Amino acid sequence: MFDRVPPHDDDAEMAVLGGMLMSKDAIGEVSQTIDVTDFYQPKHQTIYTAIIDLFSASQPVDVVLVANQLLADGNLEKVGGADYLHSLVASVPTAANAMYYAEIVHQRAILRNVIAAGTKIAQLGYSAEGSQAEDVVNLAQSEIYEMSMGKVRQDYTAIGPVVHDALDQLDKLQQGLVNKGVPTGFRDIDDVTQGLQPGQMVVVAGRPAMGKSTLGIDFARAAALHHNMTSVVFSLEMSKVELAQRIISAETNIPMAALRRADDITPERWNTLNQFWTKMQNAPLFIDDSPNMSLMEIRAKCRRLKQTNDLKLVVIDYLQLMTSGKAVESRQQEVSEFSRALKLLAKELEVPVVALSQLNRGPEMRNDKKPQLSDLRESGSIEQDADVVFLVHRPDFYDKEDRPGEADIIMAKHRNGPTETFHLAFLGATSKFKDMPQDYNANQGV
Repeated sequence: MFDRVPPHDDDAEMAVLGGMLMSKDAIGEVSQTIDVTDFYQPKHQTIYTAIIDLFSASQPVDVVLVANQLLADGNLEKVGGADYLHSLVASVPTAANAMYYAEIVHQRAILRNVIAAGTKIAQLGYSAEGSQAEDVVNLAQSEIYEMSMGKVRQDYTAIGPVVHDALDQLDKLQQGLVNKGVPTGFRDIDDVTQGLQPGQMVVVAGRPAMGKSTLGIDFARAAALHHNMTSVVFSLEMSKVELAQRIISAETNIPMAALRRADDITPERWNTLNQFWTKMQNAPLFIDDSPNMSLMEIRAKCRRLKQTNDLKLVVIDYLQLMTSGKAVESRQQEVSEFSRALKLLAKELEVPVVALSQLNRGPEMRNDKKPQLSDLRESGSIEQDADVVFLVHRPDFYDKEDRPGEADIIMAKHRNGPTETFHLAFLGATSKFKDMPQDYNANQGV
């Protein structure tokens, strides 16, 4: 197996370069399809780099100019001299087929990557201990996902081009050409965060029965049902039916209690429910309530949804219920691993991952009962890995007379901006949070 020559097509590589030397249009098209590493022959990589350098500098490109560029770089003799460049042009009758040849070169490169990844995975499989089996499987999935998505593992980059990209993004933002992040459905939160950003790990934390699950579902509803962005909810606590009841109640304003009592569903309510069901037929919201779900399963399912449905948002309810399926030194270390892995998953898939989390009993010990970042249960690494942390606090949970029906969503951490406290209405009967009126004053009920 290892004695074989890796897949490549010298004729196609020569034809691509020949077409690029004949036509500037071909250079623009080909450079969008293939990368320098797609060429198997080192001399073809060198020639391709010289052509792209000239093209990027808005210089004309032909055999003579590329030969001069290679000579200046000390590479002309390495690639076979000017004669070889002339033979490249002679090998192709027209530049019109350059894209066809480029596709052949790209396909051969993918096959070489498959072989390299397979060899790497096989070596890991032989050398891994039993406890590392899950890590090897995850690495294998990650390698295959990157190849199928056409991603190239990034290398280090000079600061100049990165600053240029950042300013370019700012320019597009000003012109309204860049979409904001995934909307949360709440006016003030979206205003501060500009939506949940790709690659972010967002933690929604609270004491039991505070409404953290409700807020997580609200985020998923806003994205999937109101903005048509594919979202998935992994529910380790509630069943699919319970989740569906919450979503139905929140969307139709029919109380949760009524959905559990046949007598309360009037013909008018049935009509509302049927209309809602029709609307849901093609809604891009996925729910998974598999028991004992491991981190590896969640990663695999997210990768699959990203490939098939262009996944935009992941919600996990909740962090402390996840299992790793392997022996660990402590529960704290296990939760730390989950936290880190979810942050890496967000970066790999380029989607926000919303992880719901329990808080310890710290808030109950304080007079004002307000949660703090340090109350995150079982791991300090959650607050370290998270880009945004929302703490859910409902004063009327502790004192029915204290601002009834109101909730504070405390943004205790915001890596890319200011922290703030958002005031929302909590509608427990229909299981949702809602924006306060524009003129609401947070202190009026205190």
